[in-house]
Amino acid sequence: MKVVIQCGGMGTRLRPYTMVLPKPLMPVGTKPVLELLLRWLRRNDIQQVYITTGYLGHIIKSFCADGQQWDMQITYTEERDPLGTIGPLSLLRDELDETFMVINGDVLTDLSLKAFADYHREQDGLVTVASAKRRTKMEFGVIEQVSGRIVGFKEKPLLTNLISMGIYCIEPEVLKYIPTGIPFGFDDLIMCMLGRNLPVYSFVHGGLWLDIGIVADFQSAQNLAWDDQLPAYEHVIGVEQVAAA
Repeated sequence: MKVVIQCGGMGTRLRPYTMVLPKPLMPVGTKPVLELLLRWLRRNDIQQVYITTGYLGHIIKSFCADGQQWDMQITYTEERDPLGTIGPLSLLRDELDETFMVINGDVLTDLSLKAFADYHREQDGLVTVASAKRRTKMEFGVIEQVSGRIVGFKEKPLLTNLISMGIYCIEPEVLKYIPTGIPFGFDDLIMCMLGRNLPVYSFVHGGLWLDIGIVADFQSAQNLAWDDQLPAYEHVIGVEQVAAA
């Protein structure tokens, strides 16, 4: 299966470090995030990769080259202007002619791509989003009210939400909904598809997931013993269809 790695962002959440290095090349232990990501893909039997670049893209190209060091074939696209999280796929319309995956270039996970792809095919949807449950603490007191009268109050509650992991399995026909030459985010794509009542599913992963663009996750990654032979995590919680509210 072909995989597109999105590496065109500016990494503003990790500034000032990303003023020098693109976010996918931020180090985790002795290796950049992108190298760990590519090694994980190769362990999941992926060999054909497209890397979308923009900000500091020349550094990414210099580091990864053509991918032969990982027994992979890497091709690059370059955004002259930022195209958002999913807009760069418009540059690959002729290449993505079968089911493919899109992965943000700043994630670390032990997700089994085979299990993910199998669920995508079983559901027969157009897009499947890998997701994880994460608890976040509100920084404010939360008021519950009815007609202006307070009926409940929670001081900085912990909320559990289902979070997109930044990993997607997509059918090529979805490309027709992505405009050319303008910024287009994954949120835009999902809202477009939901508005057309097209099938979109969520694959809930119960294992490891870190978003390196978040400072806390980046720091947590430094404390993990990353082993190149770490087996892909097979367990899943379930699969759910994404529905409009």
